[in-house]
Amino acid sequence: MKKTLFVILGLVILVGLYVGATYNGLVTRNVTADTEWKQVETEYQRRFDLIPNLVESVKGIMKQEQAIFTAIAEARTRYSGAVTTAEKAAAASQVESALGRLLVITENYPQLKSSDTVQSLMSQLEGSENRVSVARIRFNNTVQSYNLKVMRFPSSMVASMFGFDEREYFNATEGAEKAPEVKF
Repeated sequence: MKKTLFVILGLVILVGLYVGATYNGLVTRNVTADTEWKQVETEYQRRFDLIPNLVESVKGIMKQEQAIFTAIAEARTRYSGAVTTAEKAAAASQVESALGRLLVITENYPQLKSSDTVQSLMSQLEGSENRVSVARIRFNNTVQSYNLKVMRFPSSMVASMFGFDEREYFNATEGAEKAPEVKF
């Protein structure tokens, strides 16, 4: 009788340790995913801080391209008003689309290519785009690790007991695979 009680108590302790360790692992992965998303947002903010300087530098030379400047401003406004990860990702993709059109235009204007200010800002923007890409990759890798833990048995049982749900990946918006088209 005592042996059976000790075996049962031992099993309860082992299950409790497993549940506790799994719970802590899920919390850690979830917080890490939140942190990685904050890094994506930080890189977006860096990009958004550079954009007005680039736009103002280019505006003086290109008065006829107001539609692109308006699209950039509207996309930045949408991003600042976005609340969810999906809304922010969609707004960021709109900014990328408008920036793509702006980059195509700057390639077609020799006076822009020769402007040191524009070239410097373009270089900073390219660096910012690389940082955004790296931050997105890290976020998606972290989300993948978390989601696998949430989905795999037996940790999936602990995840469902404590309300851990799968997280959304950062996905490019539809049509992002197409290069921006600018017609003169």
